[in-house]
Parts: sequence; C-alpha cells; structure tokens
Amino acid sequence: MKSDSERKTADKKETRNQTAISDFLLMGFSEHPEQQPLLFTLFLGMYLVTLFGNVLIILAIGSDEHLHTPMYFFLANLSFIDTCFTSTIVPKVLTNIQTQHHTISHAGCLLQMYFFMVLAMLDDFLLAVMAYDRYVAICLPLHYITIMCPQRCLFLVVTSWLCSNLLALSLTLQMAQASFCASHSIPHFFCDLLPLLKLSCSDTQTFQLMMFAEAAVSGVVPLTCVLVSYAHITHTILKIPSTEGKHKVFSTCGSHLTVVTLFYGTVFLVYFQPSSSYSADTGIVASIVYTMVTPMLNPFIYSLRNKDMKGALWRLKTGYIQIR
Repeated sequence: MKSDSERKTADKKETRNQTAISDFLLMGFSEHPEQQPLLFTLFLGMYLVTLFGNVLIILAIGSDEHLHTPMYFFLANLSFIDTCFTSTIVPKVLTNIQTQHHTISHAGCLLQMYFFMVLAMLDDFLLAVMAYDRYVAICLPLHYITIMCPQRCLFLVVTSWLCSNLLALSLTLQMAQASFCASHSIPHFFCDLLPLLKLSCSDTQTFQLMMFAEAAVSGVVPLTCVLVSYAHITHTILKIPSTEGKHKVFSTCGSHLTVVTLFYGTVFLVYFQPSSSYSADTGIVASIVYTMVTPMLNPFIYSLRNKDMKGALWRLKTGYIQIR
C-alpha cells in the first residue's frame, strides 16, 4: 500500500497533468453582471471606432502621394499594429460578455498572450522609431533624406517585428511549460502574463527575471530612445529665436508625445511592479486604457491638428464620393 505522502505526491502529479490541458476562465467582468450590457455596448462602440479610424489612416496615407514620407510610413504601420492589437483582445471579450461563456483553452490562452505581447512590443519599438524620425527631421534636417531613406525605414520596421516576435515567443514557450495546480480563474479579461503568473504553482523566479529583462529591452530601451530624442529636440527648439518658430516646430511633436505618455503611463503602471503587489482591479482598468482607449484615440490624436492628414482624409472622402 502507498503511504499518505506517496498518495499526495501522486495526486499532485495527476492534478498537474490534468490542469496542463484544461481551460482557463476569464473572469475580468463577471463580478458585476448587471453592468455587462453596458460594457458590451461600450466596448463594441470603441472597437468599431478603432477599426474605422485606423483603417481610414492607412487608406489615406496609402492613397496620397504627398504622405509617402517616413513619418507617415511609420504612422500607417502604427495604425495597422493598433488595429491588430485591439482585435487580439476585444472580439473575445465581446463574445464572453454576450454568451456568458468565459472559458478559453490553454492553447488559445497562450496564443492570445503571444500576439498581445508581440503587438505591445511593436508599439514600444515603433514609438521609439517615430521619435528618432522626429529627431532627425528637426535636429538634422539637411541629412534627413539621406538618413531616413526608404531602405532604412523598412529596416527599422522589420527589425522591430523580428525583435518583438523573438521576445514574445521566448516568454510564451516558457509559460507553456508552467503548471497550474490551483484555481483556473484568471481575474482579467484576457490572457496576460502577470495574472497567469499568479496562478502558476511552478517555480516562477527564473521566469520573472526573464520577464523583467525582456521588459527592459522592449520597454525601457525604447522609452530611453524617446527621451534622448526629445532631449535633443528640446535643445534645438530652445535655440530658435522666435516664439512662433518654437511653437511651430514643437507642434509637430505634440501628437507623438501625447501617445507616448498615454501608452507608457498605463504600461508602466501594470508591468513595472513586483507580481506580489499586482492588483487585479488596477490591472483591468489600466489594460482597458492601453488595449482599447489608446488604439481608439491614436487616429484622432495624429489627425486632428495635422493639416496634411486632414487634407488626405478629405481627398479620400471626395474620391470615394466621386467613385459612387
């Protein structure tokens, strides 16, 4: 006969084997069922506005030769990434709210987490690239065409894609090996690293070190590039004698600075803290901001005060009316 300790060990192994292939429950909005119709309407509206706004930006830039410049090439890429980013999260959220079916398979959870991380890291890298583009345009205008040639712009975007995929893949593969022996209820509305890490009964110390190292590469390094670029830009602007000239140059960076502040502010609030102090409510609110609100606002932020962008959108609209 087996001893009690042997039976417990066997039961634990059996539990690990079972939970390795089981589903997770996404419980982010389940505590307040009376609010779910309102949340469904709100999230659906935000999602449609996000799709419409970002697709319009891509079409306007692609159809207008005046906007075939590095700045708008990067903006079109950002709009594409934002469209994919929010589409990775919101459709599943809407389905869960509408059907009250909160399950997601283990494989589906890992896949959602992978695409979420890839696109979030791409946002980080692309915001840094856009800051560098502004730096070259303002601080090195005579060399702009040479430095920001089409080949270099393409290289920067492709490198961002490759780095994001490699970093996200390594974390996803590491998470795929984790065991989940306790509750399978994720107190979040999508599969994210920190909530999954809280559920794991594996030794996560190595994984946490790996996660913070990759967060430094994909978050701190791009943000440092942004800060250094704007430090040089500010220094250049201060040397401009006229107030009108300073305002004109600085206004070209205002939209990008707004997006950077909104994105990094919420990301740092969620991820740059120890997992032991992680708050589910704080994580949910901040995650709504950078998965739904920021992608929805970006097209408006970049186009409302941009005469070239508004002109391209107007020409796109009039061209569509003429075709009809």
